[in-house]
Amino acid sequence: MTTKTDNAAVTGAIGSGHTRVEGRDKVTGAARYAGEIPFADLAHGWLVLSTVARGRIRSVEDAPVLAMPGVLTVLHHGNAPRVDTDYVGMLGRPNPIVGIFQHDRVPFVGWPVALVVAETSEQAREAADALVVRYDVEPHDVEFSAGHAGAYTPEDSALVQAETSKGDVEAQLAAAAFVVDEEYTTPEEHHSSMEPHAATARWDGGRLDVVDSNQGTSWVATELAKLFSLDPSSVRVRSEHVGGAFGSKGLSAHQVAAVMATTLLHRPVRVVMTRRQMFSLVGYRSPTAQRVRLAADADGRLRALDHESQNLTSTVHEFVESSAVLGRVLYDADAHHTLHRLVRLDVPTPTWMRGPGEAPGSFALESALDELAEKCGVDPIELRARNEPGTGPVSGLPFSSRNVLACFDEGARRFGWADRDPRPGLRREGRWLLGTGTAAATYPSGVGASTSAVTAEADGTYTVRINAADIGTGARTAMALVAADALEVAPDHIRVRLGDSDLGPAMIAGGSTGTRSWAWAVRLAAAELRERLALGGGIPPEGITARSNTADAIAALPEMERHSFGAQFAEAAVDVTTGEVRVRRLLGIFAAGAIVNPLTARSQFVGGMTWGLSMALHEEAIRDRASGGHVGADLAGYHFAAHADVPVVEADWVDDHVPDDPVGIKGIGEIGIVGVAAAIANAVWHATGVRHRELPIRPDRVLRAAEEARRRAAGEAPGA
Repeated sequence: MTTKTDNAAVTGAIGSGHTRVEGRDKVTGAARYAGEIPFADLAHGWLVLSTVARGRIRSVEDAPVLAMPGVLTVLHHGNAPRVDTDYVGMLGRPNPIVGIFQHDRVPFVGWPVALVVAETSEQAREAADALVVRYDVEPHDVEFSAGHAGAYTPEDSALVQAETSKGDVEAQLAAAAFVVDEEYTTPEEHHSSMEPHAATARWDGGRLDVVDSNQGTSWVATELAKLFSLDPSSVRVRSEHVGGAFGSKGLSAHQVAAVMATTLLHRPVRVVMTRRQMFSLVGYRSPTAQRVRLAADADGRLRALDHESQNLTSTVHEFVESSAVLGRVLYDADAHHTLHRLVRLDVPTPTWMRGPGEAPGSFALESALDELAEKCGVDPIELRARNEPGTGPVSGLPFSSRNVLACFDEGARRFGWADRDPRPGLRREGRWLLGTGTAAATYPSGVGASTSAVTAEADGTYTVRINAADIGTGARTAMALVAADALEVAPDHIRVRLGDSDLGPAMIAGGSTGTRSWAWAVRLAAAELRERLALGGGIPPEGITARSNTADAIAALPEMERHSFGAQFAEAAVDVTTGEVRVRRLLGIFAAGAIVNPLTARSQFVGGMTWGLSMALHEEAIRDRASGGHVGADLAGYHFAAHADVPVVEADWVDDHVPDDPVGIKGIGEIGIVGVAAAIANAVWHATGVRHRELPIRPDRVLRAAEEARRRAAGEAPGA
């Protein structure tokens, strides 16, 4: 099924599988990450976090700690350098978590209250553990629920439109032949990337040099410059290798603390977060409470779609988990309404996490579509085909390309969907009930302005300089293939430099925009270089360099709905005795433009699908009402799918040519997770005849739901 689109391939480098160019360095340990790079005279900082959920710091008793071996300083609100948080960055106002040690307020458990700096990491940790911080404690509220008082509709922002509406939803619901009106919930979930957040800061020749693990060095450098009131040219951020990010690695407390400490101590300072600290300092996916109302006529055509989603945010910063956006792309209806609502609680601020909005939103909407298919007596795939829109359901704009039905057709063929008996609870193997389910997937295909430089070297090779962030996705390899294709040379003639803010501004690795954005810049620079080389005259020792900036070209793009699409298929087995759910098969078919490197692309899809399985069955962070903190804020207490939980996972794609597009590439980093939880939940319903509208689908919930279903069938009172 692997194909390449005409507007993305020149020599065949794009679309052919290549192992990662840095793969050997990573598996042999030669690749060094932010917390591993040596520096002379390096000092180590250890963050101290609040133990109360709301209140004020009464005192930081640092005198005993300063007398401990190796301790160099203790930073807190009483002595730390002042910073300026009154600015607008790339993603809006900064999260106040970056304005550490500026006041005595504590807005949640895990708020940074001090940094202990010592000669060694061990000394810093011991001293941090010994530091006594006293608080004046205030009552707190950390409980999220759909009916929570104080819920409000946020204002629109550049990132999220809070509400969309057309038609009369209530009238269409009243007149419909079939109606679904249900609530769906998803829990708090965490990124927990393999490499913890780490930064080393130092002053080098009058410039601030930060070695960091992030999703965009120019992004972090610009934010640090604004925060510390520095000339942007005086800040350099480097991030050569990143061991996972998933939305969590922007500017956070550890970089700021390291910069503060190096400024005071005049020596390099490294701050590395612990796994437990990551649970409160770097964001997470907010829990959601979603109500979906669907109305259909006798033929199963949607007359009303109403999707309202509520999530929590902190008391100090606003974040919208935009779960209601899915229907704005996937399905049209005569009456169409989507809404986001927020509840402020005494908790850390949520943030983007792989498939933000679409991942939890697809669980609700695609479960509701399955419920509607059941009521209508229509196959779930056929129901989606009957409701396939011609233009954007809300925007009215044309789609750049939309091949979701081709994904369903190919997926159904490969999954054996035609042999499925739609009636639930019929297939059984011993104590296991078996079922299959499906769901649609979509994610935006955005693009951001980027600069690039491509140099023809005197030795016949080429050097690509693009400030991309390789967060484990294979960005180096992808850019080498893009450059090789544009220059019509073999990929082994290309060297790629990235992850350094001195290379110039470029789009971050986020929102499934990275490869598309960087590839455009590299191709423009490569095209100019080829023109210059065609003039002849030889290559001087310093080489010939061509540069690009895609800002003007992006501004000239016609306005369209640009998205990747997909179809997810799952087979689930449910143990009637224990309530355990085992996923036996997962298949994802995607339409995502030109696939640059099939080898790493398939890994991205499979990785996202595996995360969707984990979301469906395992992941759930629990907060203690009394303390306001997490129960088990580590990888022992926060369970996610292990190897034994993951079955055969297959991912492939259909041809998805994007007419008149200058790149032809769409993002794939996030769409793999979208729809998987719904497909699994729909499969569990098909296996058992019982719907699960609350994630994760734990064994106790399966058993409880089965018992409630038995009681209803027997006419007994619910519960016992």
